[in-house]
Amino acid sequence: QVRLAESGGGLVQPGGSLRLSCEASGRIVSISAWAWYRQAPGKPRELVAGITSVGVTAYGDSVQGRFTIIRDTRKNMTYLQMDSLKPEDTAVYYCNADVFTPTQFGVGFWGQGTQVTVSS
Repeated sequence: QVRLAESGGGLVQPGGSLRLSCEASGRIVSISAWAWYRQAPGKPRELVAGITSVGVTAYGDSVQGRFTIIRDTRKNMTYLQMDSLKPEDTAVYYCNADVFTPTQFGVGFWGQGTQVTVSS
């Protein structure tokens, strides 16, 4: 039984910053990869950022250079640092993790999502 919980979303002005957090809990042996996705109304879900167990990162084109994904292996947490925010960044942001448990390998889990709104 694994649960992912996001926090840190809210309302911010254009040009501002937010830091999202995601914590995994349960019977976890290790996490092989973390990722953040987002979905705006009427648009498909898109990859924002991902990081592997060895620290290799990938970013969506629309956030390259503005967002940074960070992992904390000992705490089973990931962070998404968002800078220079734009109104088009407004969306629900979801945390995803590939989790190794005592009985299963590489099982994917999703958080419930957190709302980010960029507006003046």
